[in-house]
Amino acid sequence: MAVGIFDSGLGGLTVLDAVSRRLPDVPFVYYGDNAHAPYGVRTADDIYDLTTRAVTRLWEAGCDLVILACNTASAAALRRMQETWIPADKRVLGVFVPLIEALTERQWGDNSPPREVEVKHVALFATPATVSSRAFQRELAFRAIGVDVEAQPCGGLVDALEAGDEILAEALVRSHVEALKRRMPQPEAAILGCTHYPILEHVFQEALGPGVRVYSQANLVAASLEDYLRRHPGMEGPGRETRFLTTGDARAVSDKATQILRRRIAFEHVDHI
Repeated sequence: MAVGIFDSGLGGLTVLDAVSRRLPDVPFVYYGDNAHAPYGVRTADDIYDLTTRAVTRLWEAGCDLVILACNTASAAALRRMQETWIPADKRVLGVFVPLIEALTERQWGDNSPPREVEVKHVALFATPATVSSRAFQRELAFRAIGVDVEAQPCGGLVDALEAGDEILAEALVRSHVEALKRRMPQPEAAILGCTHYPILEHVFQEALGPGVRVYSQANLVAASLEDYLRRHPGMEGPGRETRFLTTGDARAVSDKATQILRRRIAFEHVDHI
Protein backbone atom coordinates (compact mmCIF):
# COMPACT_ATOMS: atom_id res chain seq x y z
CA MET A 1 0.00 0.00 0.00
CA ALA A 2 1.32 3.42 -1.00
CA VAL A 3 0.10 6.82 -2.20
CA GLY A 4 -1.01 6.84 -5.84
CA ILE A 5 -0.19 9.63 -8.27
CA PHE A 6 -2.08 9.69 -11.56
CA ASP A 7 -1.49 11.70 -14.72
CA SER A 8 -2.52 11.29 -18.33
CA GLY A 9 1.16 11.21 -19.22
CA LEU A 10 4.47 12.52 -17.93
CA GLY A 11 3.47 15.91 -16.49
CA GLY A 12 2.66 14.42 -13.09
CA LEU A 13 6.34 13.58 -12.69
CA THR A 14 6.84 17.22 -11.66
CA VAL A 15 4.44 16.56 -8.77
CA LEU A 16 6.04 13.20 -7.96
CA ASP A 17 9.48 14.80 -7.83
CA ALA A 18 8.30 17.53 -5.44
CA VAL A 19 6.40 15.20 -3.10
CA SER A 20 9.27 12.68 -3.07
CA ARG A 21 11.70 15.38 -2.02
CA ARG A 22 9.36 16.64 0.69
CA LEU A 23 8.30 13.16 1.87
CA PRO A 24 11.31 10.91 1.18
CA ASP A 25 10.02 8.06 3.35
CA VAL A 26 6.62 7.79 1.64
CA PRO A 27 6.32 5.19 -1.16
CA PHE A 28 4.41 6.21 -4.30
CA VAL A 29 2.86 4.41 -7.23
CA TYR A 30 2.92 6.63 -10.32
CA TYR A 31 0.45 5.76 -13.08
CA GLY A 32 0.73 7.42 -16.48
CA ASP A 33 -2.00 6.75 -19.04
CA ASN A 34 0.39 7.51 -21.89
CA ALA A 35 -1.56 5.34 -24.33
CA HIS A 36 -4.47 7.79 -24.17
CA ALA A 37 -2.60 11.08 -23.67
CA PRO A 38 -3.25 13.92 -24.00
CA TYR A 39 -6.53 14.26 -22.10
CA GLY A 40 -6.79 18.00 -22.74
CA VAL A 41 -8.53 17.62 -26.11
CA ARG A 42 -11.04 14.93 -24.98
CA THR A 43 -14.68 15.29 -23.93
CA ALA A 44 -15.64 15.49 -20.25
CA ASP A 45 -17.29 12.04 -20.37
CA ASP A 46 -14.21 10.50 -21.97
CA ILE A 47 -11.93 12.09 -19.36
CA TYR A 48 -14.19 10.84 -16.56
CA ASP A 49 -14.16 7.29 -17.94
CA LEU A 50 -10.38 7.18 -18.40
CA THR A 51 -9.73 8.76 -14.99
CA THR A 52 -11.99 6.40 -13.05
CA ARG A 53 -10.38 3.40 -14.73
CA ALA A 54 -6.91 4.68 -13.84
CA VAL A 55 -7.87 5.35 -10.23
CA THR A 56 -9.36 1.86 -9.99
CA ARG A 57 -6.03 0.46 -11.17
CA LEU A 58 -4.23 2.40 -8.42
CA TRP A 59 -6.69 1.15 -5.80
CA GLU A 60 -5.92 -2.39 -6.98
CA ALA A 61 -2.22 -1.58 -6.47
CA GLY A 62 -2.98 -0.79 -2.81
CA CYS A 63 -3.30 2.99 -2.99
CA ASP A 64 -6.23 4.10 -0.83
CA LEU A 65 -5.17 7.72 -1.39
CA VAL A 66 -4.76 8.92 -4.99
CA ILE A 67 -3.58 12.34 -6.16
CA LEU A 68 -4.89 13.43 -9.55
CA ALA A 69 -1.69 15.13 -10.72
CA CYS A 70 -3.56 16.12 -13.86
CA ASN A 71 -5.42 19.40 -14.06
CA THR A 72 -7.63 18.18 -16.88
CA ALA A 73 -8.81 15.20 -14.81
CA SER A 74 -9.17 17.42 -11.71
CA ALA A 75 -11.20 19.96 -13.68
CA ALA A 76 -13.39 17.65 -15.76
CA ALA A 77 -13.84 14.56 -13.58
CA LEU A 78 -13.03 15.00 -9.88
CA ARG A 79 -16.22 16.72 -8.66
CA ARG A 80 -18.37 14.08 -10.40
CA MET A 81 -16.22 11.31 -8.95
CA GLN A 82 -16.50 12.69 -5.42
CA GLU A 83 -20.26 13.10 -5.68
CA THR A 84 -21.16 9.72 -7.17
CA TRP A 85 -18.31 7.25 -7.35
CA ILE A 86 -15.58 7.26 -4.65
CA PRO A 87 -16.27 4.83 -1.75
CA ALA A 88 -16.04 6.03 1.85
CA ASP A 89 -12.76 4.23 2.59
CA LYS A 90 -10.89 5.81 -0.36
CA ARG A 91 -9.67 9.35 -1.04
CA VAL A 92 -9.01 11.08 -4.37
CA LEU A 93 -7.52 14.58 -4.22
CA GLY A 94 -6.97 17.06 -7.03
CA VAL A 95 -4.33 19.68 -7.73
CA PHE A 96 -6.60 22.77 -7.75
CA VAL A 97 -7.05 22.96 -3.98
CA PRO A 98 -3.47 23.94 -3.00
CA LEU A 99 -3.39 26.43 -5.87
CA ILE A 100 -6.61 28.17 -4.83
CA GLU A 101 -5.42 28.22 -1.21
CA ALA A 102 -2.15 29.91 -2.23
CA LEU A 103 -3.83 32.47 -4.48
CA THR A 104 -6.57 33.43 -2.00
CA GLU A 105 -4.49 32.95 1.17
CA ARG A 106 -7.28 31.01 2.88
CA GLN A 107 -7.72 27.35 3.82
CA TRP A 108 -10.01 25.12 1.75
CA GLY A 109 -12.27 24.50 4.75
CA ASP A 110 -12.80 28.23 5.26
CA ASN A 111 -16.45 28.63 4.16
CA SER A 112 -16.76 32.32 4.96
CA PRO A 113 -18.13 34.57 2.18
CA PRO A 114 -15.83 35.47 -0.74
CA ARG A 115 -13.59 38.43 -0.05
CA GLU A 116 -11.17 40.63 -1.91
CA VAL A 117 -7.62 39.35 -2.40
CA GLU A 118 -4.43 41.14 -3.30
CA VAL A 119 -4.12 39.81 -6.86
CA LYS A 120 -6.69 41.27 -9.27
CA HIS A 121 -5.51 40.15 -12.74
CA VAL A 122 -4.67 36.47 -13.21
CA ALA A 123 -3.53 34.66 -16.35
CA LEU A 124 -4.44 30.98 -16.56
CA PHE A 125 -2.52 28.72 -18.93
CA ALA A 126 -4.13 25.29 -19.27
CA THR A 127 -5.28 22.58 -21.65
CA PRO A 128 -8.36 23.27 -23.81
CA ALA A 129 -10.45 20.87 -21.64
CA THR A 130 -9.42 22.58 -18.39
CA VAL A 131 -10.20 26.00 -19.84
CA SER A 132 -13.61 24.95 -21.17
CA SER A 133 -14.56 23.36 -17.81
CA ARG A 134 -14.14 26.74 -16.06
CA ALA A 135 -13.38 24.73 -12.91
CA PHE A 136 -10.62 27.09 -11.79
CA GLN A 137 -12.82 30.17 -12.16
CA ARG A 138 -15.69 28.42 -10.35
CA GLU A 139 -13.59 27.38 -7.35
CA LEU A 140 -11.92 30.79 -7.19
CA ALA A 141 -15.28 32.59 -7.24
CA PHE A 142 -16.36 30.70 -4.11
CA ARG A 143 -13.51 32.31 -2.19
CA ALA A 144 -12.52 35.59 -3.84
CA ILE A 145 -14.23 38.58 -5.45
CA GLY A 146 -12.93 41.13 -7.89
CA VAL A 147 -10.43 38.81 -9.58
CA ASP A 148 -10.23 39.00 -13.37
CA VAL A 149 -9.11 35.65 -14.85
CA GLU A 150 -8.03 35.46 -18.48
CA ALA A 151 -7.64 31.84 -19.62
CA GLN A 152 -5.42 30.75 -22.50
CA PRO A 153 -5.93 27.24 -23.93
CA CYS A 154 -2.44 25.99 -24.76
CA GLY A 155 -3.15 23.64 -27.66
CA GLY A 156 -0.24 21.45 -28.76
CA LEU A 157 1.97 22.10 -25.75
CA VAL A 158 1.43 18.79 -23.95
CA ASP A 159 1.91 16.89 -27.22
CA ALA A 160 5.25 18.65 -27.81
CA LEU A 161 6.44 17.93 -24.25
CA GLU A 162 5.36 14.28 -24.41
CA ALA A 163 7.21 13.95 -27.71
CA GLY A 164 10.34 15.52 -26.21
CA ASP A 165 10.35 18.39 -28.73
CA GLU A 166 11.63 21.19 -26.48
CA ILE A 167 12.18 23.65 -29.35
CA LEU A 168 8.54 23.40 -30.44
CA ALA A 169 7.34 23.47 -26.82
CA GLU A 170 9.26 26.67 -26.06
CA ALA A 171 7.94 28.31 -29.24
CA LEU A 172 4.38 27.35 -28.28
CA VAL A 173 4.81 28.84 -24.79
CA ARG A 174 5.90 32.18 -26.24
CA SER A 175 3.02 32.11 -28.75
CA HIS A 176 0.43 31.36 -26.06
CA VAL A 177 1.79 34.04 -23.72
CA GLU A 178 1.70 36.53 -26.60
CA ALA A 179 -1.92 35.62 -27.36
CA LEU A 180 -2.95 36.06 -23.72
CA LYS A 181 -1.15 39.38 -23.35
CA ARG A 182 -3.13 40.77 -26.27
CA ARG A 183 -6.23 40.30 -24.09
CA MET A 184 -4.62 40.98 -20.69
CA PRO A 185 -1.54 43.16 -21.22
CA GLN A 186 -0.51 43.33 -17.56
CA PRO A 187 -1.30 40.20 -15.55
CA GLU A 188 -0.11 40.26 -11.95
CA ALA A 189 0.00 36.48 -11.57
CA ALA A 190 0.07 33.49 -13.88
CA ILE A 191 -1.22 30.00 -13.13
CA LEU A 192 0.47 27.09 -14.86
CA GLY A 193 -2.70 25.00 -14.90
CA CYS A 194 -1.19 21.78 -16.19
CA THR A 195 1.42 19.69 -14.40
CA HIS A 196 3.39 19.40 -17.65
CA TYR A 197 4.00 23.14 -17.74
CA PRO A 198 6.48 23.47 -14.83
CA ILE A 199 8.98 21.71 -17.09
CA LEU A 200 9.03 25.04 -18.97
CA GLU A 201 8.37 27.37 -16.04
CA HIS A 202 11.48 29.41 -16.87
CA VAL A 203 10.19 29.98 -20.41
CA PHE A 204 6.79 31.13 -19.14
CA GLN A 205 8.50 33.46 -16.65
CA GLU A 206 10.79 34.91 -19.31
CA ALA A 207 7.90 35.49 -21.74
CA LEU A 208 5.66 37.03 -19.06
CA GLY A 209 8.37 39.22 -17.56
CA PRO A 210 9.84 39.57 -14.05
CA GLY A 211 6.86 41.49 -12.67
CA VAL A 212 4.49 38.52 -12.98
CA ARG A 213 4.39 35.93 -10.19
CA VAL A 214 4.16 32.44 -11.68
CA TYR A 215 2.30 29.84 -9.59
CA SER A 216 3.53 26.32 -10.29
CA GLN A 217 1.63 23.49 -8.64
CA ALA A 218 4.22 20.87 -7.79
CA ASN A 219 5.60 22.41 -4.58
CA LEU A 220 2.14 23.58 -3.47
CA VAL A 221 0.77 20.05 -3.88
CA ALA A 222 3.75 18.59 -1.99
CA ALA A 223 3.17 20.89 0.99
CA SER A 224 -0.56 20.15 0.95
CA LEU A 225 0.03 16.37 0.83
CA GLU A 226 2.44 16.57 3.75
CA ASP A 227 -0.20 18.39 5.78
CA TYR A 228 -2.92 15.90 4.74
CA LEU A 229 -0.84 12.84 5.71
CA ARG A 230 0.00 14.46 9.04
CA ARG A 231 -3.75 14.72 9.70
CA HIS A 232 -4.59 11.30 8.15
CA PRO A 233 -1.57 9.06 8.84
CA GLY A 234 -3.51 5.89 8.04
CA MET A 235 -3.80 6.90 4.37
CA GLU A 236 -0.06 6.56 3.80
CA GLY A 237 -0.10 2.76 4.03
CA PRO A 238 2.70 0.32 4.88
CA GLY A 239 4.24 0.09 1.38
CA ARG A 240 7.98 0.51 0.98
CA GLU A 241 8.65 0.60 -2.76
CA THR A 242 7.96 3.33 -5.31
CA ARG A 243 6.72 1.98 -8.65
CA PHE A 244 6.09 3.49 -12.07
CA LEU A 245 3.27 2.16 -14.26
CA THR A 246 2.29 3.16 -17.80
CA THR A 247 -0.26 2.10 -20.38
CA GLY A 248 2.21 3.15 -23.07
CA ASP A 249 5.53 1.78 -24.33
CA ALA A 250 7.44 1.22 -21.08
CA ARG A 251 10.89 1.69 -22.62
CA ALA A 252 10.02 4.91 -24.45
CA VAL A 253 8.19 6.35 -21.44
CA SER A 254 11.10 5.42 -19.15
CA ASP A 255 13.56 7.23 -21.42
CA LYS A 256 11.42 10.40 -21.49
CA ALA A 257 10.87 10.29 -17.73
CA THR A 258 14.60 9.90 -17.16
CA GLN A 259 15.15 13.03 -19.27
CA ILE A 260 12.60 15.02 -17.27
CA LEU A 261 13.74 13.98 -13.77
CA ARG A 262 17.43 13.59 -14.67
CA ARG A 263 17.61 10.24 -12.88
CA ARG A 264 16.94 6.75 -14.14
CA ILE A 265 13.22 5.89 -14.07
CA ALA A 266 11.97 2.41 -15.04
CA PHE A 267 8.29 2.09 -15.94
CA GLU A 268 6.31 -1.16 -16.07
CA HIS A 269 3.67 -1.63 -18.75
CA VAL A 270 0.08 -2.26 -17.59
CA ASP A 271 -3.12 -2.54 -19.59
CA HIS A 272 -5.83 0.04 -18.96
CA ILE A 273 -8.72 -1.89 -17.36
